[in-house]
Amino acid sequence: MIIRDILKIFATATLASCSGSLSQNNPEVAVVGAMKDVMWKGELHGKIYLDTLSDRSDLYGLGPLEYLKGEIMVLDGISYQSTVRPEGKILVDENSNIRAPFFAYARISEWHERMLPDSILTMKQLEAYLDAIKPPTEDPFMFKLSGVVDQAVIHVLNLPEDASVSSPAEAHQGQVDYSISNDEVDIVGFFSTAHQTIFTHHDTFLHMHLITKDQQQMGHLDEMQLQAGSATLFLPFE
Repeated sequence: MIIRDILKIFATATLASCSGSLSQNNPEVAVVGAMKDVMWKGELHGKIYLDTLSDRSDLYGLGPLEYLKGEIMVLDGISYQSTVRPEGKILVDENSNIRAPFFAYARISEWHERMLPDSILTMKQLEAYLDAIKPPTEDPFMFKLSGVVDQAVIHVLNLPEDASVSSPAEAHQGQVDYSISNDEVDIVGFFSTAHQTIFTHHDTFLHMHLITKDQQQMGHLDEMQLQAGSATLFLPFE
C-alpha cells in the first residue's frame, strides 16, 4: 500500500511538472463560446465581457462583436472594435467595454520571432507552415504576424437589427468586405486542429483578424497575399 501511494504521488508530481512546462512554452488559449452555437443556434448575445480582460499588455484575442455587429481584435493589450458606418465605410475604435458571443484569447509575455519564408504568402500556405512547425500536441495557440500585404480582403459583420440566425449564410447577412492593397499590417491569429466549427470554419485550422498600421481598417481576414520577404512571425513557442 505504501509503495503504491508513493508511486501515485510521484506520477501526479511528474504530470504536474510536465503540464507546467507545456504551459510555459505554449501559453494556454482560452476559448469562450462556440462559432457553431452562433451560426446554427442563433446564440448572438455576448458570453464574455472584454473589460475584464483588457488590463494587461500581454493580452491577445479575437472574435466577433455580440449580435454580430462588428469585429474584435486585441493586440498588445489594446482592444479594437470595427463596425460599419451607415454609408458603408469602416470605423475602428479602441474599446474594451464590449462583449463577444465567441472569443479566443491568451496572455503571452514572451514571443519567439522568426522571418516568414518568402514562399509563404497566402493563408493556405501559412496554415500548412504552422501545421508543420507546431508542437506535437492538439493544443491551440495564438500567434501574430507583422508585414506588408500586396492584397488582402477583410470583412466586418453587420447583422441587421432583429435578424434571426440559424445558418452561416444568415449569420453573414449585412457583412461588408473591404480590400487592402500594399499596406503594412498586424495580424492576430488562432491555430488549432481541434477547433473546427468551434473557433475556426470547418475547412480551416486558422482564424485571423487584421489591422492596418494606421488603425483605419480592421476585420476578419478572408484572403491574403503577403509581400515576399516582408513578414515577421511571432510564436509562443520556439
